[in-house]
Amino acid sequence: MFFLAPSIIDIVWIATSLFILFLILLSAINKSIGVRRSYVKLLLRIFEYGRVSIETAHKERHATITEASTALANAKKEENEKSSPFDAGNEKATETNGKNGNTLINRDNVLLPTPNEPNFNKDKLTETIKDEKISFHFEECLDYIKAGVEAIIEDEVTSRFEAEQLKSWNLLTRTNRQYEFINWKITLIWVLGFAVRYTILMPIRVFVCFVGVVWLTICTAVVGYMPEGDRKRQLVNRILRHCFSVLSSAISAVINYHNEENRPTTGICVANHTSPIDVLVLMCDTTYSLIGQRHGGFLGILQRALARASPHIWFERGEAKDRHAVAERLKQHVSDPNNPPILIFPEGTCINNTSVMQFKKGSFEVGGVIYPVAIKYDPRFGDAFWNSSKYSMIQYLYMMMTSWAIVCDVWYLPPMYRQQGESAIDFANRVKSVIAKQGGLVDLVWDGQLKRMKPKKEWKEMQQVEFIKRLKGD
Repeated sequence: MFFLAPSIIDIVWIATSLFILFLILLSAINKSIGVRRSYVKLLLRIFEYGRVSIETAHKERHATITEASTALANAKKEENEKSSPFDAGNEKATETNGKNGNTLINRDNVLLPTPNEPNFNKDKLTETIKDEKISFHFEECLDYIKAGVEAIIEDEVTSRFEAEQLKSWNLLTRTNRQYEFINWKITLIWVLGFAVRYTILMPIRVFVCFVGVVWLTICTAVVGYMPEGDRKRQLVNRILRHCFSVLSSAISAVINYHNEENRPTTGICVANHTSPIDVLVLMCDTTYSLIGQRHGGFLGILQRALARASPHIWFERGEAKDRHAVAERLKQHVSDPNNPPILIFPEGTCINNTSVMQFKKGSFEVGGVIYPVAIKYDPRFGDAFWNSSKYSMIQYLYMMMTSWAIVCDVWYLPPMYRQQGESAIDFANRVKSVIAKQGGLVDLVWDGQLKRMKPKKEWKEMQQVEFIKRLKGD
């Protein structure tokens, strides 16, 4: 027994080392053996089985409730038939009154005086009824009441910063808890899935993520000492794609790229923003320069590692508010044809996987070519949206690594140019609409910064003007 434990540990270490070397080798040659895609297909079969089981259970429950209601109604009917003739007469009289349109409580009879009362005035009563009919039509205000209730319950902005609602359950407790114990088969599948995600997938993914970050840091540090030139740029492109492919294994990412002939090579690439892993998704296919605020912690490690190998634009918090300084550095980067395309998320914040919100005009004022990219995640396998006001980066990574997988589609759209006489705002809206249409997303005019701050006074005034126009039109 004394010699048995070290031998088992040695076997585990050898197996782990071989697994990591195999993973790095596959990423280095940009090949896949199809394990992740087969895993995703298996998950789809399990989800479909769960959906059918849940629908069957709902139908059985509905049938049971219907049978119980029918039995209760029959029992009540039999009880009424056995009641006294006096009760039957009262019931018949009530039934007759209902058929004649009268009810037990008549609001008009209560509120209005009857001709038998001493204070009855027929002319005054007629005048009151006429005034009411002329001064108020309830149906005319229903449209405004409906709009107000919709704005209170679920407006277009607030719902974009919450997890996307699923049409069917994906066996994750964070998306829906009411189906876990619908029957013993679903319960067994859920328990097994929970055990697989937390005891097998999560430890492996955490280890792969750690190895990927260390490997990225080492590779970028080594290539950073190389002299500038075409050889370095080609090597950096390969190394970054290789390192991000390793990191994509930490979330079991399955990425489908479409229209690769439109892949950006220079200029500015703009995309809708759902999550920090948008960068990982795009960098697995080609190299980009990044622009953004300096961060600490996990993101800071990645930023410093990337800065050693390729040109990026990082700002301090105070500098990022200076639009002129940002625009100037952006122009300098784009003007150099040797620099890789710079990746920008014009929304400025993460929006859930259902819509695209207002694009900031800064990146569209620089000039040159704009390469639009649409990213759409499949929410059945995991919710990729990062609610930064609710979850920290560590919490978000924990949620990603305990999800089934991250599956997404990326569409490279044809390059777009600013037309003569077109303002930067109009150009930004045109690019945004193209991205929304391709990704099947809702195109919204609202500023994504409403996630953290109150609406501006101008936005309120615009809504007030629209409301007045509707009133005048009516």
